[in-house]
Amino acid sequence: MSIRVLVVDDDALVRASLEMMLDGTNGIAVVGQAADGDEVPAAVDAHFPDVVLMDLRMPRVDGIVATRRVRARTNPPEVVVLTTFDTDENVLHALRAGASGFLLKDTPPAQIVDAVRRVAAGDPILSPGITRRLMDRAATQADAHTIAQEALKRLSPREYDVVLAVAQGKSNAQIGSELYMSVATVKAHISHILTKLELGNRTQIALLAHDAGLA
Repeated sequence: MSIRVLVVDDDALVRASLEMMLDGTNGIAVVGQAADGDEVPAAVDAHFPDVVLMDLRMPRVDGIVATRRVRARTNPPEVVVLTTFDTDENVLHALRAGASGFLLKDTPPAQIVDAVRRVAAGDPILSPGITRRLMDRAATQADAHTIAQEALKRLSPREYDVVLAVAQGKSNAQIGSELYMSVATVKAHISHILTKLELGNRTQIALLAHDAGLA
């Protein structure tokens, strides 16, 4: 089945360009568009997307608020923020709101397509150059460091190992090979970790690990 994508951007030309690019790709279908964050809930209800490509700066409801609302739903779609603004605050707020990816609008089309596929498969994606800067910032925040360390104490030793592997950017298959478990078992551990730590996705697991100074 095709990966169903909802495009959210206040620029009609950007929406049209993304739809032309993605709809011409095998295995991806743009099922809907929204011009502002306040239109996203209705669009999600109408089109059941797997992935939402979300702009940040919109006139009524911005992408951070819209992402938080989407990710708070039952069985929510994944969200990839696609923006021209890559400040540390924007990246951090987007990821903490539940976004699984953060890309700049000048990202080559092939990389945007790859990001949609990877996020739909459960792998987070960030633009090169953003990752290290973001993690360095997160790891230096004293309050976040203490909170993250306390949260990780709630995990079993095996779950802790999985968190470390996720923070290192390893796929489920790589984690399974390294820790001698099946991919299904890895997915089960990740699901338990998300529930225990009240997180929304793998990206937030990685952020928590870096807050704790583990990677």
